[in-house]
Amino acid sequence: MIPVFEEFMFPFLHILANGEPKTKREMDEAIAKHFNLSEEDKNMRTRGGSQTQLYDRAQWAATYLKQAKLVESPERGIYKITTAGKILLQSNIQKITRKFLVDNFESFRDFINRRSDSSKASSEIKETPTIKSEISPNEQIEDIYSEINESLIADLREVINRQTPQFFEKLVVDLLVKMGYGGSFDDSAMVTQLVGDEGIDGIIKEDKLGLDNIYIQAKKWATNKVSRPEIQKFVGAITGQNAKKGVFITTSEFTDEALKFKPGSDIKIVLIDGKMLAKYMIQYNLGVSVKQTYEIKDIDRDYFEI
Repeated sequence: MIPVFEEFMFPFLHILANGEPKTKREMDEAIAKHFNLSEEDKNMRTRGGSQTQLYDRAQWAATYLKQAKLVESPERGIYKITTAGKILLQSNIQKITRKFLVDNFESFRDFINRRSDSSKASSEIKETPTIKSEISPNEQIEDIYSEINESLIADLREVINRQTPQFFEKLVVDLLVKMGYGGSFDDSAMVTQLVGDEGIDGIIKEDKLGLDNIYIQAKKWATNKVSRPEIQKFVGAITGQNAKKGVFITTSEFTDEALKFKPGSDIKIVLIDGKMLAKYMIQYNLGVSVKQTYEIKDIDRDYFEI
């Protein structure tokens, strides 16, 4: 029998204790050995049948440990313990639960609080993922869906930051086309040349003749926030093109001063940070695919005339 996913977290971290990075496959094999799982156990599928329970629960354990910054992924599909993870193991802890992560790691609390109901206090987090009697089944589904999406947002931002600046520039142009800007005719979108583009990384034509264009700036920054001077330079570049519309997209965040900056009344600038970028990618199915679909059905009252 496969243990609940919370029971995966401590062995997952302990397997990485020597500091050597391991692949997903190596982690699954090591965890199966730790729990002494049979071949039947290892092949047991989730209720939806999309993957094995072993893979699913190991991945969720990895997600939680990564959000607590106890584990990192230096490359796609690779796991490695962090300094914080090593320190935690040195404390001789024998069990890691969701509540423990909430109580002890601010980054994990931030992850939980990014869910749609951010008013949930850490005291409401139970030791095990049991059904909460105080909310309806529909609300439970919404909570779980929100948590899965927050995990996907974090993973998207991580994988985007591994790409080249050139790939990121193409990504933001692809996204705006997916959102319906300039997507109704050929040659409506382009990535500008890498040299001499005056801070313009992409152009979306809103009409066939290119009489009204949207100019794009793409900053692939892992940690540094985009400041007001960067926005002002972008506005200057747009003005130099005799244009009035611009979208500034970054993988990181904007400073408060950048968010408060207002260009001239005839220029419109939209700022999109890393989290909003990932949300748009999920909404418009760019770089993501549907993993599993569930239908929630109700009585057809018209059929029964009730």
